[in-house]
Amino acid sequence: MSSLTMLDRPEDQRRIGRLAWVMAWVGLVVGQLHALARVATKDGASDPDEGLMHLWVEPASTALAPLLDWSSPTVVYLTYGKIWGPVVGAATLAAFVVHRRRSVAGFRGAERWAWRIALTALSLATLGCFAEYWTQWGTGNERLLEAVFIVLIPVLLLTMVGSTFLGIVLVRRGLGLPAWLLALTFPGLFVISEVTSLGSVFLPVAFAFGILGRRIAREPYPATAVSPSRTAPVVH
Repeated sequence: MSSLTMLDRPEDQRRIGRLAWVMAWVGLVVGQLHALARVATKDGASDPDEGLMHLWVEPASTALAPLLDWSSPTVVYLTYGKIWGPVVGAATLAAFVVHRRRSVAGFRGAERWAWRIALTALSLATLGCFAEYWTQWGTGNERLLEAVFIVLIPVLLLTMVGSTFLGIVLVRRGLGLPAWLLALTFPGLFVISEVTSLGSVFLPVAFAFGILGRRIAREPYPATAVSPSRTAPVVH
């Protein structure tokens, strides 16, 4: 019986890679609907008064009204918020695949610790996103939303810092654009949060692993599965 897992099998690695790439784009689009939906709620009504959201919220809300007024503001907000669970989850799976492929080639020191921090943070962020939105149906539970959000704040910070640390290490390893996206995650937090909702600050991470996942999915030759005696191609 084979001991290979979905992180080892080339066909599963490619599926995860394609999923991460698609979900990054889904997050980019639906994430902005989520931001618009939040503005219609009581807690989010003041969001456009802070930062630069006022530049696009009003015209976008008018143009996309059929996508935003099909139910109560809370239901619409919670429904679009559910997208973040799969987006973060897909990026996390892709991160584990990239880590597995790089680990068999051998790494140590800073990269080893960067992966440990980043993978821990991404796993917690995935759980947090599902807990925040997928446990909420109908009118929603404001106390539960607030409680989970408070727990997610340190997780978000750990994700931003851990991704930036990993990105800096991977820039030095020559991974190009995905590494730079990760390296700019923490600085991007302040820029993105000025323009749209807080959920979108994860998009640089989603696209970083989406791009790496797409590279894996488009490999022109059958990738070698990870095993003690066989080595997978390193993602570049």
